[in-house]
Amino acid sequence: MAAIIDGKAVSAKLRQEMKGEVAALQAKGIAPGLAVVLVGEDPASQVYVRNKIRACEELGIRSQDHRLPTDTTQERLLELIGELNNDPAVHGILVQLPLPKQISDQAVIAAIDPKKDVDAFHPQNVGKIVQGNYDFLPCTPAGVMALLRSTGVPVAGKECVVIGRSNIVGKPMALLMLHEHATVTICHSRTRDLAEVCRRADILIVAIGKARFVTAGMVKEGAVVIDVGMDRDENGKLCGDVDFAGVEPKAGYITPVPGGVGPMTITMLMQNTITAARLAGGAV
Repeated sequence: MAAIIDGKAVSAKLRQEMKGEVAALQAKGIAPGLAVVLVGEDPASQVYVRNKIRACEELGIRSQDHRLPTDTTQERLLELIGELNNDPAVHGILVQLPLPKQISDQAVIAAIDPKKDVDAFHPQNVGKIVQGNYDFLPCTPAGVMALLRSTGVPVAGKECVVIGRSNIVGKPMALLMLHEHATVTICHSRTRDLAEVCRRADILIVAIGKARFVTAGMVKEGAVVIDVGMDRDENGKLCGDVDFAGVEPKAGYITPVPGGVGPMTITMLMQNTITAARLAGGAV
């Protein structure tokens, strides 16, 4: 029977600490500010943006909410990013992805000032993560690391398997585990004998977007299982990439969906915004 890693509780504890960080910066005349840009009317994106604005309000971070129509040109969006780059009241810029098809994600990410790139997607910030000399971490992998720390389970020397190789989760997740001295294997759609590889993992991190893909037969007894997935099953019920009911009795620790990794992502975005404000204000 696994111990449940409660993302809501870990997130709430971190946010309480962040309120103190924001107050300390404000006392020095630095008011952390986040600009969120949403292009179009994608319902899921609207929910994410609303939750980010709400988190800012909770922590005392100033927020700017920029909404642009679906037919916005790339030039117009880049113009707005340029304005935000030059606004000293804005410490963090987040452009909600995905963008409409006429706009290049990569061009937009590259246009954001790396010092304001609180998603940590800019090539300069990605390079710094590879080197282990970073200011910002991608929000979901950073949240996973905070959850792992909350268990007290040491990472150094452990076998870690990451299923998924996306730029947003899989690749940076593997790097962060490597920086903590884990022995890391990245698995993907071309991996042979996937179940056998997964069974070696002391720490198994799953981020592929396939409902209940990881079953008990793929998990080592006592493993730490981190489920980054957010899927819907055949009945429309929210679930993760891991078959929780089957894996939970076998794992040592496991994150639920919902209530595991999900609450951590926006919390780590707030941490990045606070860090950006601190660096911009010289309050290291």
